[in-house]
Order: sequence, then structure tokens, then C-alpha cells
Amino acid sequence: MKITESPSLYRHLEKMSTHELLVNINAEDHKVAAAVSNAIPQIEKLVDVITDKMLAGGRLFYLGAGTSGRLGIVDASECPPTYGVPQGLVIGLIAGGDTAIRKAVEFAEDDVEQGWKDLLPYDIDAKDVVVGIAASGGTPYVVGALQKCRLDGITTGCIVCNPDSPVAQNADYPIEVITGPEFVTGSTRMKAGTAQKLVLNMISTTVMIKIGRVEDNKMVNMQLSNDKLVNRGTKMIMEATGLNYTNSQKLLLQHGSVKKALESFGLMK
Repeated sequence: MKITESPSLYRHLEKMSTHELLVNINAEDHKVAAAVSNAIPQIEKLVDVITDKMLAGGRLFYLGAGTSGRLGIVDASECPPTYGVPQGLVIGLIAGGDTAIRKAVEFAEDDVEQGWKDLLPYDIDAKDVVVGIAASGGTPYVVGALQKCRLDGITTGCIVCNPDSPVAQNADYPIEVITGPEFVTGSTRMKAGTAQKLVLNMISTTVMIKIGRVEDNKMVNMQLSNDKLVNRGTKMIMEATGLNYTNSQKLLLQHGSVKKALESFGLMK
């Protein structure tokens, strides 16, 4: 039996008080960070290869089903506004297509050929990296795509929560985060999903830093897509230049990003 499908360590959940349920869920969540920490050597290898590929003109693809697919889409969709990279540099795909983002598409994850078919419109090639995300490590949609990628010389990685899984066996750079049984037996949107989200944060954030999208600890390339981000960018410029708020905002809006504004001020190359 897969560890993610093994029985919960807790019995008779329906008899617990609200407080007991919350405390016990939280106790299980505490185990997730330690499981991710154990996987850092694996994460490091995948991050380095993604960075090298991206600097050489490649892209990053996330591929998954259900919660795993949705998490990949969230991570991919946040890269352009956060780091100012173009749409299409990081791409998230989910079994069942965009409909499955909001509503489960029955049996979509069981199609072993569809993952590769979903990648083909992007003219994927050896410059790119495909990361399969599957808590169980056995999702046919992901397994089939990774198998085809490897046959075509495309670098593969994965994020799974069971050891020695078919997904990991078809990944050049597997990440195995063993989170153990779920609080509700088999509900991998809980600990496994949390672990996958943490790993995705680590991958995309570290890659973006390493390809030059962060200066010091600031998102200097973020898109100015709402008032909050304009305000944040304005304060970054105030801090760096000593200008007042009005002039800093004017400089920011004139140049379109914190980095370009500071470059015009001679403070950044």
C-alpha cells in the first residue's frame, strides 16, 4: 500500500471536538516541513538544472492531475506578476484541461497518452524541463508524459510523496517528500498537497533569484498590476533613492518597473 493511502493515525474523527480536530490536523502539518527538509538535496539538483536550462532559453513545465495539477498552475501563474518574466516561461498543465482547475474531470488522470499530447502544442524540446507532480507517484497522465519526454531527450523531474514510485522512476531528477498517512485517510490535498506547495515555492523562487529577477531581497521586476504593487514599488524607490513618495511613484510609473526606474537613477545595472 502507498504511504499516502495508508490508514490515518487517528480514529473516529467524527467523535472529536472542533478543538481536537484542529489540534490534530496541526500536529500532522508540523511533520511536513521536516519531510521537505529531508528532500533538499534532491530539490537542489532539480533547481540547478532548471536554472541552467532557463538561462539557455528553455522553459519550465509543471504537469499534474487534481490538486497536484492545480498547485503547478498556481505556481506557474504567479511567476510573471511576481518576477516580471514573460508568460510562457513557466507553464502549468492539468489533466482534463482548464475545466479541471475548478471542477474535477472524471478519469482524466487515467489517460496515459494525454499528458504528452497536452505538451505537444508548446513545441517542447530538449531546452525545456518537465516536472511531473503527483502525490501518489502513480498518476498515468504524468507517468506517460515523463516517459515520452525521456524518449525525446527532454529533462524530467517530479514531486511525489511516496518512495520508489513509477513517476519517480521516469524522472531524471526525482523529489520524494514522504509526508506519511493523511489525517483523513487518503486525502492528499492535506499534508501531501502542502508539501508539494512548499517545494514548488522553493523551486520557482530559487530559480527566479538565480536567473536575476531579484535584487537584494526585493521583487524589482514585479508587474505593476494593482495599487498595492505600485505602492510597494514606490516605497522600494524611496528607500533606494531618498526621493519623496510622489516623485518616487512618478519615476516608477514612467519606467514601468522598480529595476528600470533605479537604472535610470544610476543605482542599478
